[in-house]
Amino acid sequence: MTAKRIDGKAFAADVRARVATHVTRLKDVHGLTPGLAVVLIGEDPASEVYVRNKGIQTREAGMNSFEHKLPADVSEEQVFAVIDQLNADPAVHGILCQFPVPPHLSEERIVAKILPEKDVDGLHILNAGRLVSGQKAMAPCTPLGCLMLLRDQLGSLSGKNAVVIGRSNLVGKPMANLLLRDSATVTIAHSRTVDIAAVCRQADIVVAAVGRPDMVTADWIKPGATVIDVGINRIPAPERGEGATRLVGDVDYNSVSTVAGAITPVPGGVGPMTIACLLANTLTACCRSHGLPEPDGLTA
Repeated sequence: MTAKRIDGKAFAADVRARVATHVTRLKDVHGLTPGLAVVLIGEDPASEVYVRNKGIQTREAGMNSFEHKLPADVSEEQVFAVIDQLNADPAVHGILCQFPVPPHLSEERIVAKILPEKDVDGLHILNAGRLVSGQKAMAPCTPLGCLMLLRDQLGSLSGKNAVVIGRSNLVGKPMANLLLRDSATVTIAHSRTVDIAAVCRQADIVVAAVGRPDMVTADWIKPGATVIDVGINRIPAPERGEGATRLVGDVDYNSVSTVAGAITPVPGGVGPMTIACLLANTLTACCRSHGLPEPDGLTA
């Protein structure tokens, strides 16, 4: 058996195209343009590239992009003042602060300052609570992207046995709750799980989000299972030259692809879905703020 390769890059392009179609309709029918504001603190090169890509894709979708770059030594009060301004701005429907931030700032306090209805990263504690309790919430972008890929691959998730490896607030826990919403039977596995390989072998769906290179191997996987690899790990690649590296996931792609029914690669799997779902969340936030129907197929 050779697993189907789930092309997250192509699927993300389709999501962005659907978002753009909805945005055009909002403009033409309601005179509304969704707006996404990104706050970047400091000069981390990777963050700067990521924010630049977000801005490009936001504008390509027809949305307004607002970028606020603050110095690394900015005070918490100054950061909060910018967020207060964005919270009050009716042209801004989504706000995110690019993490990590300098060590003198608290990511938790920054997230708490953003209005939950504008928290398009889905990290505010009220959105987390609403997700757990089954209420309307902003879902974190990466788990939402995983859910979209699973729905596309499997159709209904009802009754499927799913194992989520990892219990982080960013991916593991919200992923489990999104799967529960779709009526899957969910197990969260983690570092204290006894015989984690045996637990995974019972699963129709495995979502790996632990940050350990090639942790999940073929003998962990039930034949025909769908495997979603959230991990992005950079490891040495001496075959490419001195000091060279390459990206791998939490799943040993080469071995697992001989057993699984479908699998996401790294790179090119879950990664591209994150910004696509950020745009989808911004569109959803705009619709909700004006009492309009939410975009079909782009929410949890």
